Amino acid sequence: MLLDADDCQLVLVDYQARLMPAIHEASLVLQNAMRLGRLAQLMDVPVWGTEENPQGLGQIAGDVRPLCRKILAKMHFSACAEGLVELLRPAVKPQGGNARSLPKHLQKPAEVLKQRNSVVIAGCEAHVCLLQTALDLQEEEFEVWVVTDACGSRTERNRDAAFDRLAGAGCELVTTEMVAFEWLRTAEDPAFSQVLSLIK
Repeated sequence: MLLDADDCQLVLVDYQARLMPAIHEASLVLQNAMRLGRLAQLMDVPVWGTEENPQGLGQIAGDVRPLCRKILAKMHFSACAEGLVELLRPAVKPQGGNARSLPKHLQKPAEVLKQRNSVVIAGCEAHVCLLQTALDLQEEEFEVWVVTDACGSRTERNRDAAFDRLAGAGCELVTTEMVAFEWLRTAEDPAFSQVLSLIK
């Protein structure tokens, strides 16, 4: 099964100013997070961000922040406990006006929003906030794709243990380039040259 850009959303977890200096290979992790955000924008994939305890850990890193449609501040480690699912699966908008007063053939149908059920997720720390959010997303019946080269923890052991557990739970483990080329599917895509320049 390949990723389909039209069915995806991207969640960038806790790339925060006071946390990133402690993350193993932080510059590479952050660079890939920025690539993912820019790729998502090129491919019209919605991008959401989270911040764990922003008063204590600061805001999402400056270059990642503007790539997100919305930043969800949270205190729970799993963003699902604080509204992420509602962002990913918006409620149907109610009908306007007094629909009961109109004959059925004149009533507007309720607006149906296209559901994007694949969540591409990356972030820090891999074994805490990212892991708990990803597992909760699976419980909510999303397909979860974890971008390993854009995830980090303070130690390699914790990061790798998170990947083992996520894979064992049924999450797909991918890399930034895998996401890019699966979203593109063909070198004939109009965004191909821009995507190529982002990943080189």
